[in-house]
Amino acid sequence: MEESDESEELSEVEEESEELSEVEEKHQVKPGEKHLSRSKTKKTFLKRRKANKYFTCTQCGKSLKSKRNLERHMRIHTGEKPFSCDQCGKSFTSKQTLEIHMRIHTGEKPFSCDQCGKTFLRSSNLKAHLTVHTEEKPHSCSVCGKSFSLLTYLHAHQKIHTAVREYMCFECEKTFMTANCLKLHEIIHSGEKPYKCSHCDKRFSRSEHLKTHERIHSGEKPYKCSHCDKRFIVSSHLKSHERVHTGEKPYKCSHCDKRFSVSANLKTHERIHTGEKPYKCSHCDKRFIQSASLKLHERIHTGEKPYKCSQCEKRFSHSTSLKLHERIHSGEKPHTCDQCGKSFSIKSLLKIHMKIHAVQKPHHHSLRSR
Repeated sequence: MEESDESEELSEVEEESEELSEVEEKHQVKPGEKHLSRSKTKKTFLKRRKANKYFTCTQCGKSLKSKRNLERHMRIHTGEKPFSCDQCGKSFTSKQTLEIHMRIHTGEKPFSCDQCGKTFLRSSNLKAHLTVHTEEKPHSCSVCGKSFSLLTYLHAHQKIHTAVREYMCFECEKTFMTANCLKLHEIIHSGEKPYKCSHCDKRFSRSEHLKTHERIHSGEKPYKCSHCDKRFIVSSHLKSHERVHTGEKPYKCSHCDKRFSVSANLKTHERIHTGEKPYKCSHCDKRFIQSASLKLHERIHTGEKPYKCSQCEKRFSHSTSLKLHERIHSGEKPHTCDQCGKSFSIKSLLKIHMKIHAVQKPHHHSLRSR
């Protein structure tokens, strides 16, 4: 519906422009005539526009300003989408909406922010982005007080409180709070990945994922920490990193008082309380809390050892095992005894050594007693 409304708006703007041009042509200056100003010409146009008959949809009662716009609007009800993309086959109700869609494939982003240079596919996206610079957030949630720059953001947020999940996937019956979230989810079932990396053969289901990926090739890290010189590929990584400096831990466990700086870490931690182990080994019945733990475990079955020593031919299934091994070649011994100064390559060896100092020798006590 959002796409259709945008299509109608584009059609009306285009039609208004055509009609205004017609009025200006009719009022071209002839010899001996007084020149009409642009504002007077526009007033004449608006007067004529208001006098025009409105066309009403028989299906929903919506009034439109021209017969052409009514015809386009009717496609919402009929489901007719005569304009198809020759790149991915997606169809649209209007030519203008197809032209906007084509920018995804061409990479064209004609709307640029004059504050930071960021570019956008649509003018509406630029308008929404500009609120980031003004920091104006006039729309507040009545439940928790959180403020938003756009009313649409507030409406989406309020569904968290009401738990309204009105959009359902017909493939798996999973429900979503917004139509956009459902649309993104449905790509999982279709397997569609229309966005291909220009540097390698990797493909993506979303344009923003492609953009993030391409930074690996370009080395671009646009997000800089305000506390140190560290830079990041994605803004979410910067946000998580800055919590190292601020000490902020906004995610609290519902079972204990432990807090976390990253929501994913909280989710993993809560599985300790619930006993949930969603990751099952495909070779045996062993289950794991984290996907990374499963991946490491499965190497026992497959015999995979992806980490090779740069000094010799020895290989390892864990990166930590490789790191410890390479200390044999480098001679690095980072773990030092604070009693005698002896150093060790592995922490466990230092712990064993410390027991020598902890042992109390009986004859020493007898000497002191004399």
